[in-house]
Amino acid sequence: MRNELTPKNWNQVKTNDSWAIFKIMGEFVGGYEKMSRIGPCVSIFGSARTKPDHKYYKLAENIAKKITENGYGVITGGGPGIMEAGNKGAHLAGGTSVGLNITLPFEQHDNPYIDSDKSIDFDYFFVRKVMFVKYSQGFVVMPGGFGTLDEFFEAFTLIQTHKIDKFPLILVGREFWKGLFDWIKGTLLAEGNISPEDMDLVHLVDTEDEVLKILNEFYDEYHLSPNF
Repeated sequence: MRNELTPKNWNQVKTNDSWAIFKIMGEFVGGYEKMSRIGPCVSIFGSARTKPDHKYYKLAENIAKKITENGYGVITGGGPGIMEAGNKGAHLAGGTSVGLNITLPFEQHDNPYIDSDKSIDFDYFFVRKVMFVKYSQGFVVMPGGFGTLDEFFEAFTLIQTHKIDKFPLILVGREFWKGLFDWIKGTLLAEGNISPEDMDLVHLVDTEDEVLKILNEFYDEYHLSPNF
């Protein structure tokens, strides 16, 4: 017990970091193998704290149901709230429902609507985010907190810098996102920190029909098709 409480020196810390590389590699390999068998889906991001009786929970469920009925699979973070709603909508529509779960000291637990063979667990946020981005045909961003903002700006940056292909990036809930959207245009764009055409990469909508229309128009334009 005394050894456990003894502060580690720099060499011990670096040694632990070196061994952690193998665990990180294992998560990447396991994630790639499982996700490559599933194929690309539409990622739905949003708060883990949203309750089932909230309008955004119901909207996320309807969005997932509608896009699944039109041939798209759904990936969520696998937890409660908006993530549960996304998996529930896909499950009720009989479509592909994927959950990328993260180990957290609070909030996160698996929801019951993930396909039994499509629930994948991660310890590292950055490995999990790679799986979201690599296997997504589109990003639907519901209202959420810091984690949702992190996922949104990650996808936004990768599309803006051409590190990934241009896929639909859809913010749902004009009322919720208006302040952020106005700040991006009024401050970042006004200061010249982003380009005017960057704003064309994001869609701001309110309904499931608008989400589906954007996805379908994108795939019609580029002669692509849903995977499922």
